[in-house]
Amino acid sequence: MLRPRWLPEKSFPPYAYLPGRQPHPVRDPAGHSYHVEPMPVAAEASLGSDVFLWGLDLFNHGYYWEAHEAWEGLWQVVDRGGPSRMLFKGLILLSATGVKIREGKHAAAVRHAGRAAVLLRRLMKIPELAFERALDMSPAALAEYAETAAKTHAALHATAPGQPQPVFNFILGSNSHGRPSGQVSRRLL
Repeated sequence: MLRPRWLPEKSFPPYAYLPGRQPHPVRDPAGHSYHVEPMPVAAEASLGSDVFLWGLDLFNHGYYWEAHEAWEGLWQVVDRGGPSRMLFKGLILLSATGVKIREGKHAAAVRHAGRAAVLLRRLMKIPELAFERALDMSPAALAEYAETAAKTHAALHATAPGQPQPVFNFILGSNSHGRPSGQVSRRLL
């Protein structure tokens, strides 16, 4: 499956972090992001921001812990109780699901996927097309994918520790209307 890039000029980390298997990215001096400044998060979180797009790249390419970190910055600055906060929290939980699948922790993967699905389904009650355009699927469809992946692949173990390993059979934000060789247009809204 072709996995397009939103920010092809930005290099992926040298490893996809799994707890207990590699140095912690920010706390350990050997970590891939130790003393690295995170991408600046605007005061207003946006589905077109570089931070959101970087999270899409990380998620789609199997860097689930790193995607969680990118989206958490957006979640922290968005309006409390708003639909965008719900979306970012759902994506954070979906990223945590990916980590747990890679760790082979079935119960935790199913639990995180279920929590993500509840939030994503609640978004269906909000007439917000920007979410569907940004994800290239409805939040309800993403909820279904999350639950299915957790139930069917949670026993998967990392075959190459540190190497990114996509565990989901979908790509977020992948609508490809004539885009060249795996690069995706940055225009979302």
